[in-house]
This record gives sequence, structure tokens and C-alpha cells, in this order.
Amino acid sequence: MKLSEHEMADQSLTKPTVATALLNIERALAGTGDWESTHAYIRQATAGHIDSAPHAGLYYGAPAIAFVLHAASTGNPRYQAAARTLDKHVARLTQRRLATAAERMRRRAPATFGEYDVFRGLTGLGALLLLRAPGSDLLGAVLAYVTRLTKARRVDGVEVPGWWVDHDPDPLMPTPGGHVNLGLAHGAAGMLALLSLASLHGCKVPGQTGAIETLIGWFDRWWQDSADGTWWPQWLTRDDLRTGHTARPGPGRPSWCYGAVGIARAQQLAALATDDPTRRAIAENAMAECLTDQNLQNITDAGLCHGMAGVYQTAYRASIDAANPAIGQRLPTLAAALTQHAATGQDDAEGLLTGAAGVGLALETARHNKPPRSGWDACLLIT
Repeated sequence: MKLSEHEMADQSLTKPTVATALLNIERALAGTGDWESTHAYIRQATAGHIDSAPHAGLYYGAPAIAFVLHAASTGNPRYQAAARTLDKHVARLTQRRLATAAERMRRRAPATFGEYDVFRGLTGLGALLLLRAPGSDLLGAVLAYVTRLTKARRVDGVEVPGWWVDHDPDPLMPTPGGHVNLGLAHGAAGMLALLSLASLHGCKVPGQTGAIETLIGWFDRWWQDSADGTWWPQWLTRDDLRTGHTARPGPGRPSWCYGAVGIARAQQLAALATDDPTRRAIAENAMAECLTDQNLQNITDAGLCHGMAGVYQTAYRASIDAANPAIGQRLPTLAAALTQHAATGQDDAEGLLTGAAGVGLALETARHNKPPRSGWDACLLIT
């Protein structure tokens, strides 16, 4: 069944309808909003055919709607039955995606973001299963897939990891010959966060701890020091791998999606999962370093993906688990900066990642100084 652009937009977290529903759910659960308007947004998001085709993922289609209904059902049982129905569609979708990935691996073809990342791929589906089916064989199969994806292979005489892709990270940022992505949204940090969170919830498969250690090894290998603190390249090209040095001259913005904030949180989770106090101290120090006023000047917008909302929400979650008090001490400054950025508007008028709904959700955390009641930030793989 071919959906219209409008129908597709109504079931995407990157568009206003679903993202605003999530914001209204959080406010209703916190007592600062009402369920009547929240029900209206949820009805709009679920009114038409919900897409469970192979291109669906955590941020679109059946998984996205299942995520939203899961958030709503934490305080409103009327959505529990619908969420369970969608669970079946998500399970079938995940099984198909795993079979497709296995066939791709058999052919020794390169992976793609759409196969494995948080937004569209199996890492994101794993995050949803960790909420909806934490003890299931299906989650175990996803964890086994991610574990396998960390294993090295050779491409044209160069050793690359299993999540190597031969496409560009962005059409405006070409990487001829492919790249290794290290970010949380599309790369190693996202996989590390999923494996670590699963371990912390007691969900483990053979080789999972070794995969966590392998991913940590990549961050150790490509650790960069600067006057402004620790940073990591967003991605690595073939030339970077051949020379052992990144061509990037210095740190980028300390964002959730690609920056040191997201990467440090993933490593903190790994340290907690492996009971490694040294790794924990390294990760928390890196997080604190990138929250300085100097580094925050590189954040120029309010959004979750690469703006102040993502920095705040990630730092907030890290502060709850941190032994280092410096992260928590920076939260008031981050909250003030988020409020200032929010007053100037977002990248666009759209959904969770770059729009007002995502900013509003982070502001709810800042206002209440409590973890989200709906658990909405699980879709960022920071909790």
C-alpha cells in the first residue's frame, strides 16, 4: 500500500504530529498538560495505515508509533492493547530486517546506515525491543547481530569494522571509498550504547562483552586531545585508517548525534556495564570537558540532534550516573543556554530532532529536574 506524503509525515518522529504527541504525553504525565489534547495528537498519528514495510524504523512507521504508545501507556492504560498489537508488527519487521542483514553479510557487501543505525536500522529497533521485550529471543538476535557487526574484515587490503559503509555520511560531506562512523546516531557510539544498556538490564548474548570492548578500543585508538578537551572524529576515511591519523584538524560541536557529548555518554554506559571505574572516570571527564563555555559556543541551535537540547538531555542523563560532580554542576548553565537558544527558534518547525517538540521535551526535564516520566529519551539511546 503506497502512502501519501501526508500519511508518512503523520507517523514520523521527525515530523510535527508524532513528536508533538510525545511532548504532550510527557506534559500530561508531569501534570503540566492535559490528556484531552494528547489523545487528539495520538489519534491523528494513528488514524491511517501504519507503515510496517522494510524501511520502517524507530523514527518512522510501526516502531515509531509503538514507541509513542509505550510512552503514553506508562500513565494511561487505554493505549496498552494497541501497543501490544504493534509489537507483533515490529517483531515481524525486525525478523525481516535481520534476515536481510544476514544475507548482506553472507555476500560480504558493505553495511548501510539504514541497516544498523538508531534512526532507521537495527540498533534503533533494538532500543525499542529493550523497552517492549527485554527478555525476548528477538532482542537477543538483534544483540547478536550488533555483536557480529563489530568484527573486522578487509576491504581492498584495508582492515575495516563490520559497520563500514561505502556511502557518504552526508551528501555535502563526501568520503570517497566509504567511511567508519563513530557517532551515536549512525555509528559506533550508538551500537556501544545499545549493547551496554542491554547488559545493564541483564540482556546478554555470547560475545557481547567482547563487542563492547572492541568498540571501546576504537574510541581509545582515535582519542584526540586539544586545549579544549577530549574529542573524537565524527568518522574515519580509508586514508585515515591507512595513516592512523584523522584528517580532521580539531573538534566539532559537542553534540548528541556526532560529538563528544554523545560519545562520552556511550562510553560511560559501557563502563557501568563492564564495571570499569577507570573507563567511567575517563568518560565522565570527557563529558565535563566538552560542557565548558568555550566548547558550548560551537552549539548554535536549540535542537536535540546537534543543538543545545541534545547536549542538555545527554548531560542530564550522564549526571544521574556520574561519580564526577562536574557534570551535574554544569546543568544550570546548560539549562539557561537551552532556554536562550529556544527563544530564538529552531532549525525548522518540524519534529523531534531539530524542531520545537524536541526542544520542549528537554525543557521539561530542565524545569522539573527529574527524569522524563514517559521515558521519551530512550529513543536517543542515552538511557
